Amino acid sequence: MKQIDYWSLVTNELGKAVKKFMYINRHAPHGTIYPLEGLEVALIGAAFDQDVSMAFIGDGVFQLNKGQDTADLGMKNCAPTYGALGDYEVTKLYVEQESLDERGLELSDLMNLTWEDEEEDWAEKPSIRVVSRAQLSDLLEQQDVILNF
Repeated sequence: MKQIDYWSLVTNELGKAVKKFMYINRHAPHGTIYPLEGLEVALIGAAFDQDVSMAFIGDGVFQLNKGQDTADLGMKNCAPTYGALGDYEVTKLYVEQESLDERGLELSDLMNLTWEDEEEDWAEKPSIRVVSRAQLSDLLEQQDVILNF
């Protein structure tokens, strides 16, 4: 991880330092608290105007599966909350291609998550970006903070 020069951090409109946070989601959507905690922490970071992105690797790619139903599990389904990420300006959701391939999934199996680009007359744009393992490694190098869930 690179060393941070705190005096040269980008600032937001309030003059506060902005750090680049990436939240890595590795766990299946049900059976542990990790997916919900990762989602909540990402929303909190975004609420404090940080540059938030999320990566989904391994079984974490299942968190973005369409049509999740937790009724038989007796637990709350947090999948609909992913739809709110764009409202919090969390617009960079990276899904590792190799993880999709290993699980027999394609981009079309994942939720259609979008955000509205105010600079382009509120045009809807996709939030999910499928990247290779090498591309994800490059993205990780650009982060100030990396948290695993």
